[in-house]
Amino acid sequence: MSRIRVLPAALRDQIAAGEVVERPSSVVKELIENALDAGARTLRVEVDGGGLDRILVVDDGAGMTGEEALLALERHATSKLAEFDDLYRLSTFGFRGEALPSIAAVSRLTLTTRPADALAATQVEVVGGQAPTMREVGAPAGTTFLVRELFFNVPARRKFLKSVGTESGHVGDVCLDMALSRPDLALTLVRDGRTARQFLRAQSREERARDVLSRPGESARATTADFVAVANTRGRTRVEAVLSVPERARSGATGLHLLVNGRAIRDRALARAVAMAYGSVLDPGRYPLGVVWVDLPSEEVDVNVHPQKAEVRFSRGRELLDDVTRALAAVLADVFRSPASTFLASERVSDLFPGRPPQGSAGATTLVGHGVPRPTVSMSQAVTRAHSFGEDPWGLGVASLGDPALPSTELDEPATRLEAGPMSASRAAESAPPLAPLEHTRVSGKLQTTLQSADAIEAAANAARGEIAYGRLRFLAQVRATYLVCEADEGIYVIDQHAAAERLNFARLRAQHDARKVARQQLLVPEVAEVSSAESELVDETRDEMLALGLDARALGDGRVAVHAVPALLAKASPLQLLRDLLDELARSGGRKFGDAVDLVLATMACHGSVRAGDAMHPDECRALLSALDEVSFAGYCPHGRPIVTMLSYQDLEKRVGRR
Repeated sequence: MSRIRVLPAALRDQIAAGEVVERPSSVVKELIENALDAGARTLRVEVDGGGLDRILVVDDGAGMTGEEALLALERHATSKLAEFDDLYRLSTFGFRGEALPSIAAVSRLTLTTRPADALAATQVEVVGGQAPTMREVGAPAGTTFLVRELFFNVPARRKFLKSVGTESGHVGDVCLDMALSRPDLALTLVRDGRTARQFLRAQSREERARDVLSRPGESARATTADFVAVANTRGRTRVEAVLSVPERARSGATGLHLLVNGRAIRDRALARAVAMAYGSVLDPGRYPLGVVWVDLPSEEVDVNVHPQKAEVRFSRGRELLDDVTRALAAVLADVFRSPASTFLASERVSDLFPGRPPQGSAGATTLVGHGVPRPTVSMSQAVTRAHSFGEDPWGLGVASLGDPALPSTELDEPATRLEAGPMSASRAAESAPPLAPLEHTRVSGKLQTTLQSADAIEAAANAARGEIAYGRLRFLAQVRATYLVCEADEGIYVIDQHAAAERLNFARLRAQHDARKVARQQLLVPEVAEVSSAESELVDETRDEMLALGLDARALGDGRVAVHAVPALLAKASPLQLLRDLLDELARSGGRKFGDAVDLVLATMACHGSVRAGDAMHPDECRALLSALDEVSFAGYCPHGRPIVTMLSYQDLEKRVGRR
């Protein structure tokens, strides 16, 4: 066995560099962070050969003197902190003083820098961690880093890198994350002599996110329809996000960008917290696309837990994750009142109604994320809902506006409810508000539609924001015993009856479960199911939780379970099917404890206990179903994330039939 000895300085630097400089994108990340800490507002990044041949980063930051440039290449030399406690009050990206010496140890580095008040720039060259050489040159204010032949002296590291295309992709990801971190940054990425991406300065985080998330060849209006911006504060945690509609969710969180105090990080728990804000609309393992910024006091975040600063640790981890989920869920429930397919992205309310106040003016408010003015029309004047059809036709019920578990549509004034006896189909049709007359005028060659009633203005504004007042839709017919066809002043709506009923049943089950008042329907004769020994044990362990869901199941031994009662709301569903649904959801809930899987269980139970495709419905049932949708959150999607409604505007209809 060889004797213990101290490693040579050059070898120590190469080993240390391996922790910080993993691949070319690591170099780009460290150099951009240094530039931002130096106050840069314009950056140019050039890479050749995926960054292995050449990396150039040019910034317009504060620059350095000759002495500072030499000192910056020493290990653990930094201007970011002076004592240990400063780690918990960081306002900068860098703090260790390891990046520059690590890069210099495994490449041919040329550093050119000049402060704005200096007459000449300083150029320092370092080859593979050897002694630097310095000279004066002419250069603009700021700093330029040229990194050539990365890992030329560490061939083992170079061998494990991926293809040029893959490494170039990682560099692009780093530039994207840095652009999201600083919306006021102008950043240009050039790959092999061609401009690959250019981020202009943005006025806000939302503007930057929409630019980043837009797909090639896609209009800004389409992007607006697919993503919504939300913002909320809970305690000391501020959450801003631009998130996709449920239809665009993916398996895995690769399309979800997370930033904590402006620093891009990887955190599975935080990504799950964001996904859980969608409730049961997203299945386990699926995540929305988008960007989430979490801002909290710096002393609550430890950034010194990963060599590349890609991970952080929170002082109140569980509480923070709960804050993020609740802050987002409180807004998303109202934002996603209808699916993206119904958004009127082709028109703005200001285009439809020239006399309405412009966005941001007095007399109009804006829903976060849609940028469409909300007319200040009193809902009690604009819409009068008739929610009573005598007895509840098929057990849906209509939630009270005052029910905290079922948030209602945002109203300027409380809507007036008309209490009436049972309605016939003809009486209900007569009571529906008449369609407003349309006036068509040509202004600068563009057809503009002016709707004359307050009802029409409110409906169009809701539709343009992606909101639907289901209760004011005029029911026309049930098609193929599956779809409800309705009309409104702005277009024709088609509602999936099963998805709509499933959302309502889920909402009622969830409200009853939260209140611990799930009514149960006792079975005259218990039904017995054959299950595995593990499932039988699970029934025993979670009996109290199952009772809270309205399902009374008892293990009999020998791989059998007897169902004695089911939720009264789902009395028509098969008891054994409900039991199987519950056990299946618990088995695939990804290791969550029972409480976290409740939404998944309730969603599946609601699915099998709701009216299905092929079931004929009375017109009164259809109208009651539509009215009740206004009282639940996520009213545009069934609990499993399938869209409930789609809309064809009259403008699109006229185009399709050649009338315009």
